[in-house]
Amino acid sequence: MAAQDSAVAKPECLTAGGARIDPPVIKVEAVQNILDICRAMSLWPMTFGLACCAIEMMAVGMARFDISRFGAEVFRPSPRQSDLMIVAGTVTKKMAPAVVRLYEQMPAPKYVMALGNCAISGGPFRFKGQYGIVEGVDNLIPVDVYVPGCPPRPEGLLEGLFEIQKKMTGRRWWPNPVQGGEGK
Repeated sequence: MAAQDSAVAKPECLTAGGARIDPPVIKVEAVQNILDICRAMSLWPMTFGLACCAIEMMAVGMARFDISRFGAEVFRPSPRQSDLMIVAGTVTKKMAPAVVRLYEQMPAPKYVMALGNCAISGGPFRFKGQYGIVEGVDNLIPVDVYVPGCPPRPEGLLEGLFEIQKKMTGRRWWPNPVQGGEGK
């Protein structure tokens, strides 16, 4: 009985997405910063396209936009191997339990990007009396970055990736885009 009373309760650590992870045994800030940079530069997104926005997600993997230059090349087919869920397209109420299950199967730390107006708010399918569309994936799972557009451009997805990397490390690693012909 005395052994149970002397047990010290461990503090509970939660990620931004709400997942519980154990606190580190030894915390060295410099080592943690290096680990954060390594995680940010080696994101593994999950192959998870629901509608037309998935075409833009596929375009980001092609040579013109080449997401591999920014550390997110390996699209994984399994949630257990992924740390970034890109919800690309319309989430129906029939698909909602599968989205939640896939999110719960991802290891911590995990991040979510809502790609396109349908994933953000229901898009053009949002109207009075509709019964089959989830009006925003953030009603199901926590979302870290929103990328608007119908469909969003591949550059928008890359900017969303940069925002997730910034959230992980505290700084932007890639140059800001040139605005309106300044680079000519």
